[in-house]
Amino acid sequence: MPPGEEERELWDVIVVGGGPAGATAAHAAASAGRRVLLLEKAQLPRYKTCGGGIIGPSRDALPPGFLLPLKDRVNAVTFTLGGKFTRTRRSRHTLFGLINRPEFDAALVAEAEKAGARLRTGATVVRVEQHGAAVPDRRTVAVVLSDGETVFGHCVVGADGSASRIGAHVGVELEQVDLGLEVEIPVPPSVAEDWKGRVLLDWGPLPGSYGWVFPKGDTLTVGVISARGQGAATKRYLEDFIARLGLAGFEPAVSSGHLTRCRSAQSPLSRGRVLVCGDAAGLLEPWTREGISFALRSGRLAGEWAVRIAEAQDGVDARRQALNYAFAVKAGLGVEMAVGRRMLTLFERHPGLLHAAITGFRPAWRAFVKITRGSSSLGEMVRSSPAARRALHALDRRQAGRATAQEGAEPAG
Repeated sequence: MPPGEEERELWDVIVVGGGPAGATAAHAAASAGRRVLLLEKAQLPRYKTCGGGIIGPSRDALPPGFLLPLKDRVNAVTFTLGGKFTRTRRSRHTLFGLINRPEFDAALVAEAEKAGARLRTGATVVRVEQHGAAVPDRRTVAVVLSDGETVFGHCVVGADGSASRIGAHVGVELEQVDLGLEVEIPVPPSVAEDWKGRVLLDWGPLPGSYGWVFPKGDTLTVGVISARGQGAATKRYLEDFIARLGLAGFEPAVSSGHLTRCRSAQSPLSRGRVLVCGDAAGLLEPWTREGISFALRSGRLAGEWAVRIAEAQDGVDARRQALNYAFAVKAGLGVEMAVGRRMLTLFERHPGLLHAAITGFRPAWRAFVKITRGSSSLGEMVRSSPAARRALHALDRRQAGRATAQEGAEPAG
């Protein structure tokens, strides 16, 4: 094939972003026999700020036969409230696994390539165009790269992270932005052995904040997260957290930060022949900010519906398929997000209550186990537990009462 000919080809599906969402979307579309181009701006493997927890829903959404590059299997969780009231709960079974994102992402991309997707790294997308002189017809989307090159496809899937250019094109609306800070700390064998198979979750000093320690062989991933706008306080929390754990004497190999962005309930998931998934769509669980399972599940859905959109012969059919994609996302992930928002509100106001419940109330611990292992979800828990429904309904009524009181207190315009 002469140089440059590949770039002039018309692809069925172009996926932007080689993270879990993008790689899974590319795998799904390529497995359906479609011509798929996967664009990634970095060279793989590349570091990503992420705890790297693989819970049951993540495991179940992986491509068939995918072997997880696990660094540890967790069967114990230590909970603390501001560093106090320590309680460790254990399970006879593995709760979840821990991975390093560079290896995990690269392995997912390799699976997409095995399925037939074509990978191009070092390709930074600056915009997409669905109309205008650069677009040959209404069934084609133009993807413009930073070097001026343009590639064409019948459908584009945006999976280019929380600061997504494709998300901006679609018009993704965000209602929650949080700051995560994380360090990777190499530790000696004696320290690593103490943490093996056990993670720590600390309910933090800022509303809605928490910290974590995830062991990965000879390295501990230590991080904290809280609402954006409290950068200095979040940094202090991380520093105090590390010192309290007795890890301040070890030099971090990596220190990083990242903003997580959560969509509003009515935010669009498509525009024309362009879909968004994963972080690009603002899809993550609002309370825990868990995003890998949301990326994998939405990526698979996006890849499946991208195939249908690529096959659509007119705008009406393309729009219908895009709406079906949005419905599938909202019916599953959207329900979990709605419950997660309510749980975050409860957690922000009463972290001690949740700590007491999960460490001292056996049904709450069992619920935690079921969710992490993938045998249930936040949405299913609320549907099946009258007590949980009553608690969240009481919270909703309280919030509605506060909103009414605030409106009544506002002066007339």
